[in-house]
Order: sequence, then C-alpha cells, then structure tokens
Amino acid sequence: MTVVGAGIGGLTAALALARIGRQVTLIERRTGFTEVGAGLQLSPNANRVLATLGLAPAIARAASEPARVVVRSISSGQQIGEVALGSFMRERYKAPYYVIHRADLQTILLDAVRGQPGIRLLMGRAVSGLTQDADGVSLSVDRAGGAQEELASGIVVGADGVWSKVRPLIGDLRQPGFHGHVAWRATIPRSEAPAALAGDETGLWLGSGGHVVHYPIAGGKRINIVAIQKRGAPVTGWAEPGDRSELLGHFGRAAPQLRALLEAPDEWLMWSLYDLPAKTMARGRVALLGDAAHPVLPFLAQGAALAIEDAAGLANALAHDRPAQDALQSYARIRLPRARALQQAARKNGGVYHAGALVSLGRNLVMGRLGAQGMTERYGWVYGWDPASSL
Repeated sequence: MTVVGAGIGGLTAALALARIGRQVTLIERRTGFTEVGAGLQLSPNANRVLATLGLAPAIARAASEPARVVVRSISSGQQIGEVALGSFMRERYKAPYYVIHRADLQTILLDAVRGQPGIRLLMGRAVSGLTQDADGVSLSVDRAGGAQEELASGIVVGADGVWSKVRPLIGDLRQPGFHGHVAWRATIPRSEAPAALAGDETGLWLGSGGHVVHYPIAGGKRINIVAIQKRGAPVTGWAEPGDRSELLGHFGRAAPQLRALLEAPDEWLMWSLYDLPAKTMARGRVALLGDAAHPVLPFLAQGAALAIEDAAGLANALAHDRPAQDALQSYARIRLPRARALQQAARKNGGVYHAGALVSLGRNLVMGRLGAQGMTERYGWVYGWDPASSL
C-alpha cells in the first residue's frame, strides 16, 4: 500500500501499518526533510498511540512536560484561570501531556520509519493523478527531475495536508477557506524569555484581537511562541517572513511581561489558518487522514493528535481479514464523527479565546469557577480516547 505525504500523520501511519504486517511505500514531494522551528502539543490521546509504536522513551527524552497552563488576559496580565497538566494528566488519563519541537518529533518518527524493512521511503515525488477500480489503485507521480512514473497499489492513503492533492482526486473538490486569522511563530533561547514566563508551564494569553501561546521545547532549552492575529487577508505559504513591527503594533497594549516576550525574537514566520469541515475520509480503495481529511484550527491543540489518532484507526481497520473497501469504510465511519466533533470544539474555543468585553467577563468567571482540574476535565472526551476505541 502507498501513503502519500511524510508529515507527522503520514510517518505515523506508515509505522502503524508496518506494525500490522503491511508493506508500505511512503512518498513525499519534498526532496529532503527540513522542518521550520516550531512546537506542537502531544496530549494523552496522541501519546498512547506513539507508545504502542515503541516511541515513548525517545519522545520523553525530547519533549517537555508542563505542569499546567496559566491563562491570562493580554491587556491586564491578570490570571484568569489555569488548566491542570503534568501529574494530574498522567494520573487521570494514564498518559503524559507533552510539548515538543516539531522537528524533534519528525526526526523520531523518521528514524523509526527508516528502521522498518517493510517501509520504502521515496522522496521528491508529487501525486498528479489517481485512478482506481475494484482491483487496485494507479497513481501518476511526478518526480523532482521532471519525469513521471506510475505506481500501482492495493490501497492509497492521502496524508498530504490541508492542500491535499489526493482529496480532489477522490471527488471532494472543495477548497479550504481562510478563517480570518494568521499565526506568527518564533522560538527563542529560554534564557531570553522574561523570568516569570520561562518556567515549566504553558502560557495562554487571551484577547479580542487574538491570543498568544508559549511553552518550553527542545528539552526545555528554548521557548516556542505562537501569536494568533485576526487579519483580513491570508499570507502565502507556511513560513512567510513576518514584519516584527506589525506584530508588536497589533499587540501594542499587551501587558508588560507579554510585550517583553514578543519583543525577544528578531525573526517571525507566519502562516494562515484555514478550515474545511470533514466530509470524505474514504472512497473505494483510497483513504484520507490528518489535515487532508479534516484541517483542525489550532484553538484546541489537536491537529497533530488527530492525525496520529487517524493513523491508529486506519491500522486497526486494516488489521482484520476483510476486503480493503470495507475496511476503509469502517475507518471512515468510526473516525468521521470524532473529527467533526474536534473541529467544532476548536472553532468554539476560538470564539471563547477572542471574546469581546462582555462575553469575556462570563468566560473569566466560568474559568475561575471550574478550577484547574475542572478545566482539564471539560475535554476528558478528547484526552481519554484510546486506540482500542478504533476497533
């Protein structure tokens, strides 16, 4: 079988499929792996999957484990509430909540893929066409040098991101829509962050014009900063250089500590947030996973986790002795409701994060009343998911 796209979801899918005895060809349009410095969050639902693949020790060495999320007002700097992570998350959901540099996670997954004799990794290949019938799938693939080749496969998995080439080839011609926000990202040495914001915790700052998240990565040596800005037009690509003065102007009335944190990076990169409601996750012998199937806005920190869940769900569906089309339909039937629920929860969270003056008063009261553990328990249905639930 063939997996298209060697991002977090595609790499995890290749490993999960190899684990059930499948021979996997993993194709990637890039000619090399160069991941722009950024962080991501791995909640217990993702870490359970990665543990089943034997990756828990390597991830524990590379990741950081914040004790909590501290929620503050962007303008006043006052604490609104907190979310229990650390030991509470481990005890309640039997798995850790990590933050990790994306490049570190990619390296761990890539090393595991290269160590699997049942996985063939082909770089510099881009899918340009796809046909399927009852017996299999034929992929037209453009090579980096300009040549074209045909690949035959029993099953194809599109894990090629929000601008998936596989998705329209199975009949879903919709285009993702710009959500009206751009994300700015930067990392800095931990020593350059304000002392009050350099601890082993995640910071979340809320305001009507956007929000800011920061947490330690790279084994605690650096701080990852992501600032979400409401914006009328998208930017190009996933790593567009940003004008630092624009960001600082947008958050010009931020509390002094946050302002100091945003002033620390000399360079910022930007990407636009896009949304596309989940609709088609499988058709015939072709399945989609991760952002190719259901882009998730980053307001619940579940984009990577949901792709990792998909990989486990797909492997579970294909582990049984049944026709490929039936297995993929079972995968889609099980995964689609959860994908839709998480997309909706992320959209709702965006409204909560960016609430205006009156609504934010109620939001702040609710956060304070729930307390740290109550805030975590609101998403027990997210964190408590287990790979066995995909059977």
